[in-house]
Amino acid sequence: MAFRLSKLAARVTLSNHSVLITENNFPRSLKFNKFANYWPVCSFHTVVRIGEGSLNITRVLNSSQRVINTVWRVEKFSATSTASKSFEWASLKALKPRGKFFRPAVVLFGLSAAVVASCVHSSALYAMAAQTGVGSPSDLDSEDTDWEKAKNLFLSMSLEERRKKYNTAHISLDDVPVWKHSGAAVDNPPFQANDELNQKISLFRGDITKLEIDVIVNAANKTLLGGGGVDGAIHRGAGPLLKKECSTLGGCETGEAKITGAYHLPAKYVIHTVGPIAHGSVGKKEKEALSICYYNCLHTATENKLRTVAFPCISTGVYGYPPEQAVEVALETVRKYLEKHHAQMDRVIFCVFLKSDEELYKNRLPAYFPKDVSSKSKL
Repeated sequence: MAFRLSKLAARVTLSNHSVLITENNFPRSLKFNKFANYWPVCSFHTVVRIGEGSLNITRVLNSSQRVINTVWRVEKFSATSTASKSFEWASLKALKPRGKFFRPAVVLFGLSAAVVASCVHSSALYAMAAQTGVGSPSDLDSEDTDWEKAKNLFLSMSLEERRKKYNTAHISLDDVPVWKHSGAAVDNPPFQANDELNQKISLFRGDITKLEIDVIVNAANKTLLGGGGVDGAIHRGAGPLLKKECSTLGGCETGEAKITGAYHLPAKYVIHTVGPIAHGSVGKKEKEALSICYYNCLHTATENKLRTVAFPCISTGVYGYPPEQAVEVALETVRKYLEKHHAQMDRVIFCVFLKSDEELYKNRLPAYFPKDVSSKSKL
């Protein structure tokens, strides 16, 4: 695997744990080939200026505030699948501290290509942050940060880099089991058995903000600026930049779905929808509005090529939609959508918080995703 990188500049702060290994202080007991007069193909030029051009390693290591200007001039970087693959070196330039030349010895012990690539990627994030107007990845917590540039920076990060920015513990998709029938088959179900669709359904009771999937759905209010319940939890977990992005969307009407970044949440995106206000009285209008919420969220996910989505219970809180009726709408809408768009969706997770809601889904899932009691069905 080969990477072609253009010139990349980054400013970083020297850690007080940094160590410069030279031929003079390298342990004699370790055998290594001297790299005198050799410089790595990935030219890494480091300039430390203290006083009048002199280099004082002790002073640098003892100061966590010392800043070094680091310029990566990477003309060609190659990596292989061999974990302990060695690297070629050429043209090591001598540094001159206090008027006397010395030769730094750079030692590489079993450093895999993946680790080197990770280091380059991390440096690239700092450079990208500087180029996009975000001072550093740590500025992603600031309300003054440009949300759009920060959003792009989050999406450009590797999974390992993003996990360092989560505001909560994460639950990966592998830890959310596919729903399975636990009881007898339902008599005369309204939908035909289809095991392929059944494999796309999960029921999960827990915190939706911890799900590390493509997108989670927020049961929002019309302002999209945060509120109580799951809405407030999502905004708190994502951080202040979610509210900044939401403030540019012009609100959201009942049934609509609008997508934003997820920022400090494990999910990549958040789809916001506003459910109907029922206050215990559900008519045709409220039922249609709730169904449209689920449909538009699924459609928005598909349009953005997002294949894993989690739904909370929409409208069943302060909006007063009876949970036992909301379950029927949610399951019917998702079932019908998957029948037409099964190839674009890998998993739909019904995420509940209350035990009573979990029981409702357990009781009604077999009707909408019935068990195949004969041979395996096909789409």
